[in-house]
Amino acid sequence: MVSGRRPSGRASSARGGSPAGRGSPAGRSPAGRSSAKRSPARRSPAGRDEDLPRQASLRRLRRFGVRPDRDLGQNFLIDSNLLGVIEAAAELRPEDVVLEIGGGLGVLSEHLAPRVAHVHVVEVDRRLEPALRDAVDPFSTVTLHMEDAMALDLTALAPVPTRVVANLPYGIAATAILRTIEDLPEVGVWVAMVQREVGERLAAAPGPGSYGVTSVLAQLACEVRVLRAVSRQVFHPVPRVDSVLVRLRRRRQAAAPPVRDLVHAAFAHRRKALATSLALAPGAPEGTRDRVRTLLVDMGHRPDVRAERLRPEQFERLAVGLERAG
Repeated sequence: MVSGRRPSGRASSARGGSPAGRGSPAGRSPAGRSSAKRSPARRSPAGRDEDLPRQASLRRLRRFGVRPDRDLGQNFLIDSNLLGVIEAAAELRPEDVVLEIGGGLGVLSEHLAPRVAHVHVVEVDRRLEPALRDAVDPFSTVTLHMEDAMALDLTALAPVPTRVVANLPYGIAATAILRTIEDLPEVGVWVAMVQREVGERLAAAPGPGSYGVTSVLAQLACEVRVLRAVSRQVFHPVPRVDSVLVRLRRRRQAAAPPVRDLVHAAFAHRRKALATSLALAPGAPEGTRDRVRTLLVDMGHRPDVRAERLRPEQFERLAVGLERAG
């Protein structure tokens, strides 16, 4: 979802910049079905089922008396036509195990469940549990995790995810994607609805502007594409920012920790020369600036080039060169 920025530590049923239905990973119960106790579904005074809207999100909003939470930036997906678009982009196979961060009202969850072997649905907002259970309880192949996605031990998920398909809360979208790249090596494809700004950062080419840490770390492991813009009108309530659908396809494993550390340090002072920025990093050994300048010249760059001018693979070469130089 998209209607506002949220603190980066929590996932919700909506993203600060993309459709609702986000969540967070949590542990599973001994039965493996859910990490939360079953809560009785609450029907709103709206009345009989035949009086409710046919679209699943709108129906559950009324049936369970759900009010979108502004603090969580909740904007729920109400155009079911997008579900087929998301499914096609994810190239789902019957044997796939999907991780959905941000279950929301369950409209994507119930679409995915009959099409794959298993779905892990993560949602932090416990007010949405009755609506989510209405969507996923008919499927024995769904595990519901009512927890913060950024606190979940992704490596403990069983069965192991092979796809990430989600409407990501904007406040955690970039972090969630990078974390799943690192922690879930079996995932080969990501398809996510994110705020346009996040999509642009993920896919940005070297240069000033959107290119930065997120771009480099995502592109070191994956081919990244912004597939399409998403109208604000497909969400309720209508968000104040634009969303896009992005796809990442893994090419290799995540960058090693020393490379990730170097990338973060490189962009810590964007307006400074890269060699200076790395020399300012905590714990940087004496002589770092001169060694970096030499390595940059060897790669065909000016010694005072900024981090934004290097291609993703050149950060890896730089890390290797610095390690060899001692």
